[in-house]
Amino acid sequence: MPFLGQDWRSPGWSWIKTEDGWKRCDSCSQELRSENGQYTINHSIILNNGEEEIFSNECEYAAKKRKKEHFGNDTAAHSFYREKWIYVHKESTKERHGYCTLGEAFNRLDFSSAIQDIRRFTYVVKLLQLIAKSQLTSLSGVAQKNYFSILDKIVQKVLDDHQNPRLIKDLLQDLSSTLGILVRGVGKSVLVGNINIWICRLETVLNWQQQLQNLQMTKQVNSGLTLSDLPLHMLNNILYRFSDGWDIVTLGQVTPTLYMLSEDRRLWKKLCQYHFAEKQFCRHLILSEKGHIEWKLMYFTLQKYYPTKEQYGDTLHFCRHCSILFWKDSGHPCTAADPDSCFTPVSPQHFIDLFKF
Repeated sequence: MPFLGQDWRSPGWSWIKTEDGWKRCDSCSQELRSENGQYTINHSIILNNGEEEIFSNECEYAAKKRKKEHFGNDTAAHSFYREKWIYVHKESTKERHGYCTLGEAFNRLDFSSAIQDIRRFTYVVKLLQLIAKSQLTSLSGVAQKNYFSILDKIVQKVLDDHQNPRLIKDLLQDLSSTLGILVRGVGKSVLVGNINIWICRLETVLNWQQQLQNLQMTKQVNSGLTLSDLPLHMLNNILYRFSDGWDIVTLGQVTPTLYMLSEDRRLWKKLCQYHFAEKQFCRHLILSEKGHIEWKLMYFTLQKYYPTKEQYGDTLHFCRHCSILFWKDSGHPCTAADPDSCFTPVSPQHFIDLFKF
């Protein structure tokens, strides 16, 4: 009799190759029937490998084709992965063959929807930045396509709502540096895809940087209560809630009153004590002419030598019992007696380290 579960002795499923990767025929056919033909499979893609189009020497044509694929196939790609969690395994067993890669996890965990959540936005941006610095070439072709598709949505979101432009500028700066090194050093490292595709990606990133550089913040006209109308103790409490020194500096540029509060030595002392240890203070002590410690200069000096603490509204979680990586809101099929005791928050760097072999 046929095996209904994912048993290692079963003959396996039938698979079909598409531009979005390998898909199971049975699941695709069931999806098509349930959605009344909402998603269709292009049979010309199945019959033709499309190598001439993918590895075209015309950079402009390749860029247009890739952009069309990003937006045209985005819905179908996300509908294929309905479960927003992934089993992290690094070796083969009788039940599971192969191992989980960074690119596979990136495709499965629905980062495209996560960027719309204000709690997860900073977390996803930091993760993309770490991938841009060291793991970009380890991504598969489909994962790279998904990576730049999500990055395009992030840039458009920032251009529309004018929020968090500094985070994206830092991300694009690291990404453009990495792409520039890869393009100039072609042949020194293994690249997935034609060199012309990587050149087009570099041009796209440079274009995004120019758009963010030209971004103008529109002044909002509001006759109601504004930030300047709040009493001093409330403004001071707002400043003490920030964990990033650059946010304090930026807010201090709004009004003279906020500038005066942002220069408070106690504010910067508390920020230094939050991020750095006392031993680190002694190694980089900065004194004024009067013998006082310059806590603001200390913070930005220490930031160059030591990492600061990271704060995120929501992160991925790892279940130690099931070895599954997931978003806590989405959950996963845990078999532990006390599932909450098995969950561990995953920082962006920890996410990268999970897939290092």
